[in-house]
Amino acid sequence: MLPAAIVLGISLYLMYHFTGALHPYGKWLHLAASEGQRLVIATLLFFQFVKISPHDLQFKSWHLKALALQVGLFLLFALGVLFTESGSTLCMLLECAMLCFICPTASAAGVITDRLGGHLAGTVTYLVIINLAGTFLIPLVIPLVNPSAQMGFWAYVGHLALQVFPVLILPGLLAWLVRYTLPRLQRRLMRWAPNSFFIWGVGLTLAMVLSTRALLLSHLGPWAFGGIVVISVLSCALQFFTGHRMQKDAVDNLTAGQALGQKNTGFLIWLGYNYMTPVTSVAGGLYAIWQNLYNSWELYRKEQEKL
Repeated sequence: MLPAAIVLGISLYLMYHFTGALHPYGKWLHLAASEGQRLVIATLLFFQFVKISPHDLQFKSWHLKALALQVGLFLLFALGVLFTESGSTLCMLLECAMLCFICPTASAAGVITDRLGGHLAGTVTYLVIINLAGTFLIPLVIPLVNPSAQMGFWAYVGHLALQVFPVLILPGLLAWLVRYTLPRLQRRLMRWAPNSFFIWGVGLTLAMVLSTRALLLSHLGPWAFGGIVVISVLSCALQFFTGHRMQKDAVDNLTAGQALGQKNTGFLIWLGYNYMTPVTSVAGGLYAIWQNLYNSWELYRKEQEKL
């Protein structure tokens, strides 16, 4: 399903791009795709929070290791940007690496983790941790590497928090309100929750629509595009590989790999386009392809083990 969603999303945008009659509606179609993806992410998180209680959100040692890796490499690449010529290809590639490492965990990570046999609560716990860390760290660093940004620190924090709250915090609050006030409804939602995997197919399709748009509007040269391909592939591979080897326990390793490697690429695209060099948003679209191809392989391998 995931490769099919990738192909469908790319095809839908190309159909719009090459159909002149649709261009007057471009603004509204883009708004529908971007807001639709945010709705999908919030819905996925709601079903994950429905299945776990607040007491299940427990901090583990791999959470600290994963956070240290993401934040450490983000700061390292940001330091590289500071000492690189602004506007150069190298500077743009370092910015892409920054975004690929600080980007928060995807809402679908819990869905994939659950289907693979990992700890859903562990993934959701890290999702909350990295989103809160990013909300404060990103506004602190971006004005340093991109001085053209006019917002002050707290303006950045507030703007990013407004993006995070409806997608991350609100679904959790609603799910736990249902848990403690409508237990019968909560049990029904828990039985339906495994089907939320298919909602992610819709979300991935919308993500690829936005990614294809970002790529075509970037007008990248072949060398710059090739560099972004390499950066996105290496970033994706390193984070999945490192996460899968953080703990001795196999289930914790699986959980850490998904939490660290699977990114909210819609947020990455939005952040790159609005606050960094706009072409860095292409890294988000490419990362979405690599992580979902890898997830498809993992799910296929899991199904084969059941046979």
